[in-house]
Amino acid sequence: MSRGTAKTLFEKVWEQHVVAQPAGEPTLLYIDLHLVHEVTSPQAFEGLRLAGRSVRRPERHIATVDHNVPTTSVQDRLLIADQISAKQVDALRRNCTEFGIELFDVQAAEQGIVHMIGPELGATKPGMTIVCGDSHTSTHGAFGALAFGIGTSEVEHVMATQTLPQDKPKTFRINVEGDLPYGVTAKDLILDIIGRIGTDGATGYVVEYAGSTIRALSMEGRMTICNMSIEAGARAGMMAPDETTFAYLRGRRFAPAGPLHNAASAEGASVARKGVIALDDIPAAATHADAWENAVAHWRTLVTDEGAIFDREMTIDATKLAPRVTWGTSPGMVTGIDDVVPSIEDALSDADRKSFARALEYMDLTPGTKVTDIRVDAVFLGSCTNARIEDLRAAAKVVSGHHVATTVRAMVVPGSQQVKAQAEREGLATIFTTAGFEWREPGCSMCLGMNPDILQPGERCASTSNRNFEGRQGRGGRTHLVSPVMAAAAAITGRLTDVRTWKFEGEGTAFEPEQVLVQGGPR
Repeated sequence: MSRGTAKTLFEKVWEQHVVAQPAGEPTLLYIDLHLVHEVTSPQAFEGLRLAGRSVRRPERHIATVDHNVPTTSVQDRLLIADQISAKQVDALRRNCTEFGIELFDVQAAEQGIVHMIGPELGATKPGMTIVCGDSHTSTHGAFGALAFGIGTSEVEHVMATQTLPQDKPKTFRINVEGDLPYGVTAKDLILDIIGRIGTDGATGYVVEYAGSTIRALSMEGRMTICNMSIEAGARAGMMAPDETTFAYLRGRRFAPAGPLHNAASAEGASVARKGVIALDDIPAAATHADAWENAVAHWRTLVTDEGAIFDREMTIDATKLAPRVTWGTSPGMVTGIDDVVPSIEDALSDADRKSFARALEYMDLTPGTKVTDIRVDAVFLGSCTNARIEDLRAAAKVVSGHHVATTVRAMVVPGSQQVKAQAEREGLATIFTTAGFEWREPGCSMCLGMNPDILQPGERCASTSNRNFEGRQGRGGRTHLVSPVMAAAAAITGRLTDVRTWKFEGEGTAFEPEQVLVQGGPR
């Protein structure tokens, strides 16, 4: 294929969804799937109501409650004490009923964080355009979808027209090659990438992650990386679908031949004739097997062609990576677990020096302090970044045979009801609760200070979430972003800990007896 005709994964998906390209204006894209939650949707629904409009394609919208719902108990979720949160949840219920959108409410077996349930349901599929009023919509790019967050006015536009005007981003390929070393996870990889290019390093780009390291990741790991693409400023993150993707999707509710996929309509047929790849391209009369095989055949074409040109590229040697931890107040302020807190002199510009100074003050850290000497008051295992079953399995392996430090408050918040149920079936919940963790109901929880799960001023938390801005987890709270295994280890030792030195149950302990007695440790 010549360079002139070779296309990137992003270009293929983009071009297949172009509805119109008016001169001097943004491109109008068809949107395959809109994910809805309680925080950014009320104004959009009200706008439709005031204009006398309906939702154009209700079957292409699915909703859940996640941001504001309490995670403490089932009862607390049914009777939400916070009045603002309760009003937003009730408003979503009324709006979904009025406008015909399927809602996965707090009692539904499919409820969970919006970016968890899309893949679990099979609603997220390769080659789709997916939007949501949440910045971490980039998660779905792990399936080869073009997925990005939108604002409230854009939410209303999608509801009314099933389209969205967008300026075409540039392309940025990040190649990662080699095996991840022991103790290094997908979370460490994306934190390393953000540390290299900065929180604005991918601004204006859609990032495609490629290379042997990416291909070796599970879907859970891929979602973790795409989830945090926005933290580097990217419009979206994408990965080419492959056999791992297809195996994950097969048999899920909205996978090909499911109700969402085969929602035949005149509009869907019209869109398909224009070249847009919509969910209902496969004829409703096709057998389930035919529908699946036809879908996979199309998905296999969603790869970057050899010779395709990117606006920017970089390559990372995965074999050189170490576990990462943020020390400051942005995901780009990151270092190795075996390193020390940087000093203002390490900053590369005057602006960075000011940011470093402010971050060190807010985080109450002294330059030169070993990262492993930083003590924590709380540990949060959750969020749309790291609350999938694979994350909980890895963390439980670290926790097994140990107990949470007496100085630490630790909680596990599964990302969805499906993850929670599976973790309970596998005995993971018992491992966590026996070790002294709180086992919660699904939701966004301590990832953001919009619900009761918050840090108190001055509290320091090892967190598997995606943002560590000032006050992100509660006013005055101090957040260190880490992987699930690193968070689990910190819960036991009471400090940030290099999981590569961990001795698992049956292998003895990696900690001095006096640390075990004071901080927690083996039971």
